[in-house]
Amino acid sequence: MRPTVELMVRADCHLCAVAREVLERVLPSYGLTASYVDIDRDPELRAEYGDRVPVTLINGKEHGYFDVDEKRLRASLDALT
Repeated sequence: MRPTVELMVRADCHLCAVAREVLERVLPSYGLTASYVDIDRDPELRAEYGDRVPVTLINGKEHGYFDVDEKRLRASLDALT
């Protein structure tokens, strides 16, 4: 089973844009793409993630927030693929 990667974001979020750039650079080498979820469209997600965006989820589990550590992301994906 291939891993899924989601990035919880909100509009006008500089850190979200930077995290997205990292994912778009790294994920293609694994044959993956990320899903981007605007937390402000869902009150439950906004309550869950609030000020911690961006939040990266791998297979539905929180992997990190505020930034995407490329080395850690690659290590996690290597372990799953």
